[in-house]
Amino acid sequence: MFLAAEAAQATSNFDGFDIFVILFTIVIAIGVVRLLAAAKKNPFAIGFGLVSLIVFLIMDVVMVMHWVDKI
Repeated sequence: MFLAAEAAQATSNFDGFDIFVILFTIVIAIGVVRLLAAAKKNPFAIGFGLVSLIVFLIMDVVMVMHWVDKI
C-alpha cells in the first residue's frame, strides 16, 4: 500500500497551490463582473482587474496543460 501511494505521488503533476490559483481566478472574475455592473465605473480598477484576470486565466490554461502532460 505504501509503495502504491508513493508511486502515485511521484507521477502526479498536481500541486496544492493549483487550488489557490483557481480560487483567485474565480474571485478576480467576480470582481471584474461587479466592477462592470456598477453604476459608477472606475476605469483604472476595471483595467487592472481585466489585466489580472487575463494573467490568471493564462496561468490556469498552462496549469491544466501541465496536468494532462501537454507541456
